[in-house]
Amino acid sequence: MGKTFAEKLFSNKSGRDVFAGAIVSVEPDYVMSHDNAAAISGTFKKIGVKQIKYPERVVIILDHEIPAPKESSASNHKEIRTFVNEQGIDNFYDVNNGICHQVFTEQGFALPGKLIVGSDSHTTTYGAMGAFSAGIGRSEVAAIWATGELWFSVPETIKIIINGQMSKFISPKDIALYIIGQIGADGGDYKAIEFTGEVVDNMSVADRMVLTNMAAEMGAKNGYVLPDQKTLDYLKGRAKVDFTPIYSDEDANYYKTLTFDISNISASVAKPHTVDNYVPITEVEGIKLDQALIGTCTNGRLEDLRDAAKVLDGKKVKIRTLVIPASWNVYKDAMKEGLLEIFIDAGAIILNPGCGPCLGAHQGVMAPGERTFSTANRNFKGRMGCRDAEIYLGSPASVAASAITGKITNPEGK
Repeated sequence: MGKTFAEKLFSNKSGRDVFAGAIVSVEPDYVMSHDNAAAISGTFKKIGVKQIKYPERVVIILDHEIPAPKESSASNHKEIRTFVNEQGIDNFYDVNNGICHQVFTEQGFALPGKLIVGSDSHTTTYGAMGAFSAGIGRSEVAAIWATGELWFSVPETIKIIINGQMSKFISPKDIALYIIGQIGADGGDYKAIEFTGEVVDNMSVADRMVLTNMAAEMGAKNGYVLPDQKTLDYLKGRAKVDFTPIYSDEDANYYKTLTFDISNISASVAKPHTVDNYVPITEVEGIKLDQALIGTCTNGRLEDLRDAAKVLDGKKVKIRTLVIPASWNVYKDAMKEGLLEIFIDAGAIILNPGCGPCLGAHQGVMAPGERTFSTANRNFKGRMGCRDAEIYLGSPASVAASAITGKITNPEGK
C-alpha cells in the first residue's frame, strides 16, 4: 500500500514502517518559538536539564510585542536574550526582523521533507515549502529542548484539490475562507491537509503560504503543498541545510478527498466571531467599519501589499488603516516598488513588521463597539484586544477597497 506524505515522513524519521494512527517518537529538525520563549525557558529550567540538547535546531524570533509596549514585554525579551546567550543559540532573531513565520521561511529553515514544530499555531505555514510543520504547546517545546524528541500520532490525510480559474479579484485568502466555510473550523481536526490541483500548481510560494497558514483554522495538524520548481527556485541560496523532498504515493490511502472549483466564487468574508462563519462579500456589503488591517503572517507578503496598493493607488482612506509588512525584507522591497508611498498618500499608517494588533497587543487595539476588517487569520472575541468589538476577515484587495469607503466593499467594484 502506498503512503501519504505524512506517513512517509514519520516512517523516515522514526526508522519504522508506519501508517496513520501509529505513535512515534521522533527528533524534529527545527523547533521555533517567539516571545513565549521566556515562559518556555522557565519550564525548561524546571526539568532540571542544564543545556539544550540540540541548540542548532532551536530558532527563536521575537515578533509578538515589538518593540516592547510595556515593562513586562521588555522583561520577557531581556530574559530571552539572556537565555539565548547562556545556551549558545545562534538562530536568534531580535525585534528588527519581522513576523516569525515569514522570517523563518526567508532565512531558509522551512525546507521540503523536514519535520518542524513551533510554539505558535500557525507554524503550519511552512508546509508551503513541502515541510511537515505543526504548532505545539510550550511544555512540548521545553521537552524538545531537553531531550531532542517528541511523540506524534501519525495523522490521517485529507487531500484538498482546488481547480478552476481565479478571477481578477479572487486571492488565496478568498479560497481559504471559502473552503473553511464549507468544511468548518473543525473539519481538519488533527488531520494532515494536502493542498493540490491546478490552482495550487499555478500559485506562487507566497500564495501557497496563505493556504498552509490558514490550515490551522481548519483544525489541521499541518498543511502541505507538494514542492515543485517554484519551491526549489525560492530556496536557492537560502536553504540552511540539504533537504530531500517527500511526495505522497499515487496509491496512498487518504482519509477523504475534497474537490473545489473556485471559478465562480466571490470575494470571501468571515463574519464575527469564527473563521468558518463564511459569506460572499456581497452579503455583508455596506457594514460600517472603524478600522482596516492589511498584513500579518497571513497576508503581509509583497504580493499581498501589491494587491492592496493597486486598489488604494490615488485614493484616500476614510477609516484608520494599518499596514504591516510581514518582515523588514518585505518592507524594503515594498519601499523600492513605491508601495509604501501609495499607502502613505492614501492616509494609511505603516507599522513595523510584527504581530501587534493581530493579537491585540498594541498598535491597533480596538474599542468597544468598533469593527475591523482584517487580512489576519482569526476573528475570535477579544482577538484584537477588545471582547466587545467585531472582526471581519477578508483578502488584501477587499480590505483595501473597504478602507476607501469606510464600509465593507466588494473590490470588484473599485
